[in-house]
Amino acid sequence: MSQKSFAELGLSQPVVGALADRGITNPFAIQALVIEDVLDGVDVLAKSPTGSGKTIAFAAPIIDVLDPKVRKISALILAPTRELVSQIVEESRPMAEARGINVAAVYGGVGFEKQTKNARAAHIVVATPGRLEDLLQRRSISLSNVEILVLDEADRMLDMGFRPAVDRIVRQVPQDRQTLFFSATLDGEVGRIASDYTQDAVRHEHRPPAEHKAEIEHRFRAVDRDTRIRALVEELRAEDRDLALVFVRTKRGADRLVKRLGNEGVRAVAMHGNKSQNQRERALAEFGSGKVDTLVATDVAARGIDVTGISHVINFDAPDDRESYVHRIGRTGRAGKTGIGITFVEAEQARDVGKIAAALSLHHQFERAGLAPATARPHTTAPSPGARRRRTRGNGGRPRTTR
Repeated sequence: MSQKSFAELGLSQPVVGALADRGITNPFAIQALVIEDVLDGVDVLAKSPTGSGKTIAFAAPIIDVLDPKVRKISALILAPTRELVSQIVEESRPMAEARGINVAAVYGGVGFEKQTKNARAAHIVVATPGRLEDLLQRRSISLSNVEILVLDEADRMLDMGFRPAVDRIVRQVPQDRQTLFFSATLDGEVGRIASDYTQDAVRHEHRPPAEHKAEIEHRFRAVDRDTRIRALVEELRAEDRDLALVFVRTKRGADRLVKRLGNEGVRAVAMHGNKSQNQRERALAEFGSGKVDTLVATDVAARGIDVTGISHVINFDAPDDRESYVHRIGRTGRAGKTGIGITFVEAEQARDVGKIAAALSLHHQFERAGLAPATARPHTTAPSPGARRRRTRGNGGRPRTTR
């Protein structure tokens, strides 16, 4: 059976037309799975990796069910970083304009006055938890009319320590809302939180086809403190590379590495949380255009980066866990292109990185680097608490259905 079109999934002609104008005519897998449920008003738990097309999966149907005549914040989308907020807004705007829906971004690093004015006039607010709490504490905006709540890349928000802020924000949203929860994992604590926030949710899991794994070559390289810079410069001077994304653990480490690379004749730019929004956007623009072919970033800053042409991802500082590894290396090998993921491993990190490699069935690549094998820890999922009562969505939206 052939996959449904956007129109067959239930999206309106204005939204379908806005997508077509951008050359988007066939739904991605996560969009085909999720759109009808969002239109039907049910809660959704979706496990889907970055770059799978999930923004359109939730934004398109939300834009379709909101009433343009009701000038209140009717939908709230929470995301972990400024870059991801900007990306969601930019991807949503053409569809929103086609239906007369206003979308506003709320994030730190810019003035309050303009953001507040835009948010008050918006139907949809896309926000980072920290800046949204600032506006709420100032009583600049209200979430009392929110009908749809989206948590995008929820696992990263929790990893970044936003759980208390998200809890406080969710308490200010009506309990009878529709909740859409998107995450790269729904295991363990993330799964328990997902159940706390949703009711009778439909669960979807999108796994990229197995053949996509072959698009990325995974390498591990044994290094020590004295050889890491030399090894990095060697990798960056490889003839087969295009753009390279280098991950480090700390903000200071990113700035320090850019300077050290400069001393070696390698031009790079840094992106991290201490940079202003303008600095971050400029760094990303230089990197995306190829003006600078090496970007050094922390995990937090790199969330939301979707740049074509990244041939190499290099973990200068090893990732802390399996999810971080997948998130980082997943920035290459996109759109049918091959990519290379390289992880530097110091002696004291070998055991922990070995467990990550084993969990991802990369133990052979790990051992080929002359590193000792390790076994992966099993993942466990705990039971979740119960749910709450709900009502039918107002403001011209579709009635909720039970499944």
